[in-house]
Amino acid sequence: MIKRIAALMLVLAAPAIAEAARVVALAPHLAELVCAAGACDQLVGRIEYSDYPASVRALPSVGDAFNLNAEALLALNPDLVITWQNGTPAATIAQIERLGIRTLPIEIHKLVDIESALLTIGTQLGSATTAQAEAMRFHQRIDALGKQYRSASKLRVFYQIEADPIFTINRDSPISEAISLCGGENIFADLPLLAGALGREAVLARDPDVVVWGRQDAASDKIRAFWQRWPDAHATRRGNLYAVDADTLARATPRMADGITELCGVLDEARRKGKP
Repeated sequence: MIKRIAALMLVLAAPAIAEAARVVALAPHLAELVCAAGACDQLVGRIEYSDYPASVRALPSVGDAFNLNAEALLALNPDLVITWQNGTPAATIAQIERLGIRTLPIEIHKLVDIESALLTIGTQLGSATTAQAEAMRFHQRIDALGKQYRSASKLRVFYQIEADPIFTINRDSPISEAISLCGGENIFADLPLLAGALGREAVLARDPDVVVWGRQDAASDKIRAFWQRWPDAHATRRGNLYAVDADTLARATPRMADGITELCGVLDEARRKGKP
């Protein structure tokens, strides 16, 4: 609660940007946040892979996360471009600002940051009331999950991204916080980078109780096949290999509450199987 209040104070203290009528979002989760904050009608452009809500898919694309089409952006005549702090390349942000277009950076490391992002966007785009209501709904759902799993038995969890090379996330990812919320322990919380590559030996040496990955991942089948090659690994032996909805768990938006609910469910299933 203290962290949430601090985040809200930062939003209220931030200098206001004049209400923007035409907005472009440079990440799928940013477009979704704009809509969740009640300003979907102000979105005029997106980047590739922005697909939620469905109306976003019909918007013109200005490129992808790493390649901005400046001509396409200018053609939309945006008042504001919402960028992903530490995600949108610095060169892209500089290019937009050279074009004379204002930018609004959104940074999310913790679940509480989703609430502050909603409030920031709502404040800047004139939909503060809707944004506040959505932030409160998200907060209440996360708070309820935290209370439900506060005393759950601990499980050592590996969240896997890709099969070769293997990637995972450290404690600074909202996914890691989600694991903790469900009574799990991210076995690679100590990685020095937010997302880092791992060797096979390092992963097998930590021998997680549960392995989780996104079912939409192109490498989903390869990840499962990787663990099935190691029948003596704890997670494989217990059948604790779970593909979950990456669109809800891995996107830092209010729908992450749905993804966390699913994650908590699979950890409950693993608990019911007991220890070997």
